[in-house]
Amino acid sequence: MCCENNVLKGIIVALALVFIIVLIIIVVNNGGNNGGANILVAIAEPGDNTTLGTTDIKFSRNEILEGTALSHEEGSSIININETGIYQISYQLYGVQDVAGTFNFNTVLVVNNTALNDTFNQSPVIRNSTSNRMTLTSTVILRLNSGDTLQLQGVSIEDIRYDNARIDIEKIG
Repeated sequence: MCCENNVLKGIIVALALVFIIVLIIIVVNNGGNNGGANILVAIAEPGDNTTLGTTDIKFSRNEILEGTALSHEEGSSIININETGIYQISYQLYGVQDVAGTFNFNTVLVVNNTALNDTFNQSPVIRNSTSNRMTLTSTVILRLNSGDTLQLQGVSIEDIRYDNARIDIEKIG
């Protein structure tokens, strides 16, 4: 009976060790962050962006922030790239003009304070319309380096305000 108890205890200890080793392997292989996901979803709401015309878009709320590849301080326009890699970036920017007249605004992604011309997204020019509001959307894939900063910029010579915006970024490689 004594030997049977020792064998049973040995089996339980061995199973516990196997369980711990398997758990460590899973955590190491997934980077310890929910399956290795590196995602940021930041939201701008009315009142976040009060500068008219050309401005860097500030995001007051991080809806999703998973992993360590990206960081963003709520209320800031700057998104920090913490890991070199390939990123898919999607955004929506809603522009409004309160007076009738020429309506046109554009968006561009800015990396390290330099606008990326190949990400320039332009709305149509609307003249004397009573419906001076529009949403621009785009998705791009960029190779970014650790230490880079990323911003979404609204660009216009008209008095456009940017009431709502959303940016979704995922490290895909």
